[in-house]
Amino acid sequence: MSGKSKVLIFVDDDVQPVAEALAPTNFDLDTRKLADGSHSLKIVSKDPSGKEGVRVIPFTVRNGPAIAIEGIKENDVVEGVLPLMINAYGKGDQKSFLISGSETPQSIPSWVWIIIILFTGWALYYVIRYLDAP
Repeated sequence: MSGKSKVLIFVDDDVQPVAEALAPTNFDLDTRKLADGSHSLKIVSKDPSGKEGVRVIPFTVRNGPAIAIEGIKENDVVEGVLPLMINAYGKGDQKSFLISGSETPQSIPSWVWIIIILFTGWALYYVIRYLDAP
């Protein structure tokens, strides 16, 4: 043997490695071939003496369109009719970014409306006082 550790790279529970090389090595994991969701990368190394080391790295793939939803959150308790706003948009590819549809519209939170109303009231109060001054 060459005196270097051998590295085997597995994706999920596959018994066939996606790559086999001598350490150190560079490897490009193409996530486009994986379904969106949870996956794991398992790296098995074998040193020249035959000892084995294993490292498992969980990761999540999200190559499909991003989905944003407003009006319900995970594990909410709901009743009646729910108005939902749903947006889905793709990211394009590595060379170009899709601007169209990539921003998710959201409703304005109630605390922002309260601040706007208070500021407007304060401004009107001072405008009226200024106009009434002798």
